[in-house]
Amino acid sequence: MRIFGDVLLAIWICPVAYYLIVLFSAWRFFRETSASDTGFAPPVSNLKPIRGLDPDAYENFASFCRQDYPEYELLFCVGSPEDPAVPILEKLARDFPERQIRILFESGGGATNDKVKKLDRLVREAQYEIVVINDSDVRARPDYLRNVVAPLADSKVGAVTCFYLPLEEKGFTEALQNISMLSDFYAGVLVAKQLDGIKFALGTTIAARRKSIENFGGYKAIENRPGDDLLVGRFIAEQGHEVKFIPYTISTVADFQSVGELLHKRMRWFVVMRHMRPWGHLGLLLTQGLPWSLAAVAFHPTLAAALACLGTYFVLRCAITWLIGVRGLKQPGVWSRMPLVVVWDALAFCLWLASFTRNTIRWRNQEYFIRNGLLEPVVPGS
Repeated sequence: MRIFGDVLLAIWICPVAYYLIVLFSAWRFFRETSASDTGFAPPVSNLKPIRGLDPDAYENFASFCRQDYPEYELLFCVGSPEDPAVPILEKLARDFPERQIRILFESGGGATNDKVKKLDRLVREAQYEIVVINDSDVRARPDYLRNVVAPLADSKVGAVTCFYLPLEEKGFTEALQNISMLSDFYAGVLVAKQLDGIKFALGTTIAARRKSIENFGGYKAIENRPGDDLLVGRFIAEQGHEVKFIPYTISTVADFQSVGELLHKRMRWFVVMRHMRPWGHLGLLLTQGLPWSLAAVAFHPTLAAALACLGTYFVLRCAITWLIGVRGLKQPGVWSRMPLVVVWDALAFCLWLASFTRNTIRWRNQEYFIRNGLLEPVVPGS
């Protein structure tokens, strides 16, 4: 039994080492990287796939009409004229007559992934070589396009992506989501950048040359696969281009109202990652400091062990959250929410375990199987 306890202590070192790598990666990223306007401002096609109405949809869309950028068009693609977003988009076109706004209706094609089907149409219809793709639930500052397009002035950069954070926190659920992003999600992103470079993109922002997308077959090539944003970044990186991750933030408006809805959304991420990167997903176990700390203390139930294991865990997690959230992204009120780091770590471990029992995901109220890396509707033909 003592040998088993010693093994647990040895394994406990793994997440501690991971946390130290996170701290180094985050420190180096924010020390050496800065978002900047290089003056590179070619014409841009801003592409948005739309399905249904997100909260504050008009203000989200309107923020992209207020960009301080010389020439760009806005293309929206919806499934049909009956989509509830259409009246909002038509009002947008009336309110901003100075902007090039086009509303497309997706037609044809039997792709399972509705979002990717729309993106395929949008890329084909785009007027300009530089495309900026973002989700429907994001809101941008006027300098957004200038910042995300600027790195493409370097021909070695094939795509640009950036941080996203909630526009505001209205309660416990949104505070928990924010802490999870600062302490956990972006920690993993920055470690990936440090160790192997960014080989993925985040759906809230993908700026790229249309040619780079067409070179891997375009969205048509991934129309039945989950994780389209991750795949676009991966396939552009495989062409020998850099995927640039910049310290710029775009805002998201929460599309969940309860902890249950948030956990369901995050479960979708876990299940998709388990299918797309099975070994990497399994390896997440060695980055989970809380369960290993509790296990080590359970087999060494002394005050010294508790202070050493749990104390080290909590100090390092707070340091990570502070470095990314406060020092890097200038987020207010992070210190008061530090206890939520422990809450999230406990929930994340439970989600990780549960992800091995799930082969379905739900997106926009529709259930899909993931089989052999492909999406299949649970209800055929839906």
